Amino acid sequence: MATCTRLAWRTSLPRHVAIIKCKRSLHSDTLKREPVYPAIVPSKTAKSKSAKRRREEDYHNAVKSATVQDKLQLLTKVQRKKYVLYPQTFALNADKWYQYFTKTAYLPGIPDKFVVEVGENDVQKAPAITDKNAFSELRSLVCDSILQENFYLKKPKPFLLKEQETLFAPFIKNMVSGITSALAKHSHLLEVSSLDFNPQVNFYWMRGERTVPRGHRGGRVDPARFQIDDTPLCQIRVPQQLPEFLPLETDVSVEVPEIRFAPDLLPMFRRQYDNNIFTGSKLADPCSYGHTQFHLVMDRFQRRKLAKANLVDQIEVGLRANAIASLFAWTGAQAMYQGFWSHEDVTRPFVSQAVITDGQYFSFFCYQLNTLALTVQTDTGNPRKNFCWGTESMRLYETIQDGNIIGLDDNVLKLLVQFLLNGAKLM
Repeated sequence: MATCTRLAWRTSLPRHVAIIKCKRSLHSDTLKREPVYPAIVPSKTAKSKSAKRRREEDYHNAVKSATVQDKLQLLTKVQRKKYVLYPQTFALNADKWYQYFTKTAYLPGIPDKFVVEVGENDVQKAPAITDKNAFSELRSLVCDSILQENFYLKKPKPFLLKEQETLFAPFIKNMVSGITSALAKHSHLLEVSSLDFNPQVNFYWMRGERTVPRGHRGGRVDPARFQIDDTPLCQIRVPQQLPEFLPLETDVSVEVPEIRFAPDLLPMFRRQYDNNIFTGSKLADPCSYGHTQFHLVMDRFQRRKLAKANLVDQIEVGLRANAIASLFAWTGAQAMYQGFWSHEDVTRPFVSQAVITDGQYFSFFCYQLNTLALTVQTDTGNPRKNFCWGTESMRLYETIQDGNIIGLDDNVLKLLVQFLLNGAKLM
């Protein structure tokens, strides 16, 4: 029986017939055409992550392209509940919490440019009054200011919790205005400075995240918002920035404390009102940089009562917390007046100084702002941190007897003069 087989088609052709091969390359060359429709972008009103990312990008671009006045309005526009940080507080170990909220590393002592003369081996590095007659004039001015409020004026007994406001606030104001006027001939920067009494200083920023526990926004992750509303006794503003204590990218081994707890445990309370960023003057003021602030502690801050309650260690803690909060707010507001914010970090350090006193004990602090990038997005991989230097409490005088000041410490007065003469060579 014959088997049905299938022969290849090439075998059926004669050998002299040429085979023509046809190659068609349909998709070898990519056609480059411009898109007819715009790119597909997420909706601004959607609840997706991409839509939220687009809203954030549009907001950041709007802030970056705006003027300084418009930047401040955009950054403080959204009102949510925020933690109100009080510079003067009785919370235990508040300085560690305030260091974390402001990303500030505390360095005990004062910068190398300031030296307190306590012996023959100390070398004076900062500008100071070398003329004995000029220093004796400043010394007599301070003595007159002390005696004016504590001896010459016969004031009635102050009301409850009004002793600082009645006795020591006028003394500090008279002393600062007198010394500043006397030092103006030694510092051109003080000659063109501006002295404010009881100014208002505000600063608003974001640090960390928190989850909304309840309500119609429950479960959402929001940045933790903070607000400082400070009122120093007086402050000196100058038209030129003070010189830096350390270069901007300097790496110091001191670390910023890490706080893993919610700010409510400090305790801190959340309130909702206008977000404010203010240095004590408007944008158009030529004296837009800070020099030195003077703070007067509250009446309830009494060393005798704190020692009686076994809280002697909390005396310096409260002063450090006051300095960190007040100087961060003042220096941060100055940086934002120059157009910097969390997504456009500072390109140069901002420096300010503070003197905190109860009328008899004086503490000196210096602050250098190196970064404003404190949000979760900008703080990742940011090695910069702010620095605060501070001294222990130094007693200006011991007591007053029959119109004589007993135990006046010239070292405290010399350090105060060095603080006020900082930046004397700038102008």
